[in-house]
Amino acid sequence: MKFIVETSARHVHVTEEDLKVLFGENATLTKKKDLSQPGQYACEERVTVVGPKKELPNVSILGPCRKATQVELSATDARSIGVAAPIRESGDLKGSGACKLVGPCGEIELSEGVIVAKRHIHLTPEDAASLGLKDKDEVWVRIDTDGRSAILGDVVCRVSPSFATAMHIDTDESNAVGCGREQYGEIVKI
Repeated sequence: MKFIVETSARHVHVTEEDLKVLFGENATLTKKKDLSQPGQYACEERVTVVGPKKELPNVSILGPCRKATQVELSATDARSIGVAAPIRESGDLKGSGACKLVGPCGEIELSEGVIVAKRHIHLTPEDAASLGLKDKDEVWVRIDTDGRSAILGDVVCRVSPSFATAMHIDTDESNAVGCGREQYGEIVKI
């Protein structure tokens, strides 16, 4: 079974409380465009991510609001701003990197919350069952590109009825394998 491989660029998830600090008391997220995962969207609102060495301006916020504020960067992004960001699954923030977020109305110091997202495949329960997979399984995925084909290991499977089947890799990984706009992968047995 082949599935779409999408590049997940740097982005931020915020709590409702942090949204109000960054954008004002009456702030709400403004949908710019829907993303491939049902109910998820890119927002008009953007922040600056500040590390000890430098900052990344104009970083997109993804909605809807979450239970914890989280910053997802590529390893290159994290190093460039001087943040030690571990490779983690989304939501696994304990002991992760620290940074400051700056919005038009305020700033937030995050003592943890910066990660490099672990490569993963969102799967519907039906697609997972057809592949003999369950939530949290790890697999290898082949991505065939022109001149940079690769097999990526340590790909975690995330299974939920609220997902659409798609693999997410960060910009470092996407560039390393030469992913285009419509790129597909398939699970391989090693």
